[in-house]
Amino acid sequence: MSDVETGTIETRIPGRLDRLPWARWHWLIVIGLGTVWVLDGLEVTIVGTIASRLTKPESGLGLTDSQVGLAAAIYVLGACLGALFFGYLTDRFGRKKLFMITLVLYLLATVATAFSRNALYFYVCRFFTGAGIGGEYAAINSAIDELIPARLRGRVDLIINGSFWLGTMFGATLALFLLDTNRFPADLGWRLAFGLGAVLGLAILLVRRNVPESPRWQFIHGHNEKAEELVAGIEEEIEKETGQQLEEVTDSIKIRQRKSIGFGTIAHTAFKLYPKRTVLGLALFIGQAFLYNAVFFTQALVLSTFFGVADDMVPIYIIPFAFGNLLGPLLLGRLFDSVGRRPMITLCYVLSGVLLIGTGLLFNAQVLSATTLTACVFYGYLIGAVLMIAAGIAEWFIGVEAAGKSLEDVARPLTAEEDEGAGAPA
Repeated sequence: MSDVETGTIETRIPGRLDRLPWARWHWLIVIGLGTVWVLDGLEVTIVGTIASRLTKPESGLGLTDSQVGLAAAIYVLGACLGALFFGYLTDRFGRKKLFMITLVLYLLATVATAFSRNALYFYVCRFFTGAGIGGEYAAINSAIDELIPARLRGRVDLIINGSFWLGTMFGATLALFLLDTNRFPADLGWRLAFGLGAVLGLAILLVRRNVPESPRWQFIHGHNEKAEELVAGIEEEIEKETGQQLEEVTDSIKIRQRKSIGFGTIAHTAFKLYPKRTVLGLALFIGQAFLYNAVFFTQALVLSTFFGVADDMVPIYIIPFAFGNLLGPLLLGRLFDSVGRRPMITLCYVLSGVLLIGTGLLFNAQVLSATTLTACVFYGYLIGAVLMIAAGIAEWFIGVEAAGKSLEDVARPLTAEEDEGAGAPA
């Protein structure tokens, strides 16, 4: 194969990557890329656990409760726009370049947040921190899915995404120490929390330098010789590590190379070729985003406002919640590849909704002063529960079973040369 800018090639690289046994090389990918969810969990938790401290005049910021909620919304907006913007650049310039750039953006914005003196500055910093994390989602999810073997992709994806809660536990423990006014002044501890989060990001940046480009991206964008060299090097490294020769791969796919894929093509593919999958994706994302962003971002305020929990003690209540969420992927991860994605996703979403209803009822019963604000919080929990259950039902009826399947089998690449009479599933 020649390294050309555009053209049509036939490649066996997807099959060669999927048949690889688990090796040290895969751990490099998991550690170098997957740890972004630790950062995301850390970010969400730091803001969530220090929220009540930020509303105190002695914090040096003195936000109102509504301003804390607005900051959370701005962070999510930044994440959404960052995912779109950096997602486009990821396709155009490659996974490796962008997952370095987005991490640097996150680091700079997080450090800048520590120097916040007013609400507007805090909002701007939260927006760009969210943009960095959103860009990470676009670059990292693509790279992980393209580099992890199909038979392991489900559990690895789940465990990596579950590491969000490892970051939550770390962030809550960190906040418990830094919010103690016996150790740090009220206007310093929360600032140090953001600074230490940036230190963790810097350590990840150093590891990430050794993570290679995605071979799938390379052969699609005209760098097929580089892709062949990279995969051959990986195979040689794994054969030396295991002492066994890898079996030959005969299955191939024909690819029409192109420099980039525009938003118009993506939108046409999503809404015309895969309408059911588009609806499913929106249902799943909206459900979990409402639960973890709308509910979890304000959990500290709920604890301090309605249950009288001191702001420096809020992290103690967050840690058990985070531990349960971390334990789930570790225990259930294998079932997503063995039992199947559809039944497991359905069960998890519906169960989360039921538990959220129980939490809302318990909250309403515990808070004796049935104020209007209390009712609003209760109905917020109820809305989150309904969205989660609806997403689970959508998964059951229109979900796609992807366990153990190659990415190219789950959805034919946009650049693939269509076989005569082939069509795309809904």
